[in-house]
Amino acid sequence: MSSTSVFETASSASSDKSHGKFFPVAPKTVKELGVSSNTVVNLILKLIMLEGETSLSRVSQRLKIEAAVTGEVFGYLRKEQYVEVKGMVGNDYVVALSGQGRSVAQERYRVNQYVGPVPVTLDAYTAAVRQQAARHKINRKRLKEVFHDLVIPDDMLDQLGPAIMSNSQIFLYGSTGNGKTSIAERLVRVFKDEIYVPYAVEVDGQIINVHDSVVHHPLKPVDGVDSRWIRCTRPCIAVGGEMVSEMLELRFEETLGYYTAPLQMKANNGLFIIDDFGRQMINPRDLLNRWIVPLDRGVDFLSLRTGVKMPVPFETLVVFSTNLDPRQLADAAFLRRIQNKVKVDAITPEIFDAILQRVCEHEKIPWSPQHSAFIRERCKKGSQSPVLRACYPRDIVLILKNIAEYDERAPRLHPEDIDRAITLYFAR
Repeated sequence: MSSTSVFETASSASSDKSHGKFFPVAPKTVKELGVSSNTVVNLILKLIMLEGETSLSRVSQRLKIEAAVTGEVFGYLRKEQYVEVKGMVGNDYVVALSGQGRSVAQERYRVNQYVGPVPVTLDAYTAAVRQQAARHKINRKRLKEVFHDLVIPDDMLDQLGPAIMSNSQIFLYGSTGNGKTSIAERLVRVFKDEIYVPYAVEVDGQIINVHDSVVHHPLKPVDGVDSRWIRCTRPCIAVGGEMVSEMLELRFEETLGYYTAPLQMKANNGLFIIDDFGRQMINPRDLLNRWIVPLDRGVDFLSLRTGVKMPVPFETLVVFSTNLDPRQLADAAFLRRIQNKVKVDAITPEIFDAILQRVCEHEKIPWSPQHSAFIRERCKKGSQSPVLRACYPRDIVLILKNIAEYDERAPRLHPEDIDRAITLYFAR
């Protein structure tokens, strides 16, 4: 079947520049969709095949296209005798495949089982990512709002602020238990705007599924927008020791016939946290070598299984978090590319007391400075170290709650209970 002569293909999706930011306007014709007409025809044929009988409004809803576009393709399918009209519901046609149409649909389905929103072009996706690059206006007051539920000294805020404004990479390092992960996870709060992410992208006739419901949290749609783009908050992806090199490449689903986007592509225009960096299954130097070009130039190169290599924007704030010595993880050339290095060090007694007080207030446990001093000394004795860690107050209070629940009474900061908690918490 050849349908390329029926519809003229535009080079990219349209967007409304008058809004001052990316705003994809709903296409009214097949040409304005940007992708090949064969792609649209095949999606409609496969959808009708799977549903048996369906309405044109249902086709528009599933493929995220305007009724006028569906009607245009329906006219072609009816002319080629691929579909039959089974009835009407109001002004809406109910259609099914003809024998010829079913044969074509089955052939297309064997090659590619993707049935969902019509993809956008790689050019349209690239332009959208560039146009939606995060631009932050940060000061100490704003950062205190971002980290309102953490106790962070002003000198650390003053390091984080310029690092975030650089829209580059951030290396959080320091001893374990002092809040690196908590800080990294809350950085997404800096983003107060929304972005548009496509459900899928088409490249060289291949479909890449980009949308991830776990990562892209939807917002209320806006009238007039191209429904192939989901309006959502800026994404935040966090990976730890489970990360392997395959997660950073296009994954071809053999049984389905289409690709799934890698993590960094899903994180575009948002935040990508690599927690416990250096403890992944992928060698840290291999990861850093893989990302030297993307981090430096903002472009990643992904390969289709056909051998086609495509440039994809790398527009994400990458946060590396580690309790290992950065110099053991990367050479000087790579560390130079990560311009922002923030050390999250052991906390002072004053910060310890502030954290403990806040945790106790949240759990409705009576607190006093004397309690803090007692717990601080017990923590130093239990850990056999003079260093205080930010995780101690929360962890000890949680154990105190468990002790109280076991004893069937209210939790308290009593010396006997504190000693029981310390014994449970620290290895002897």
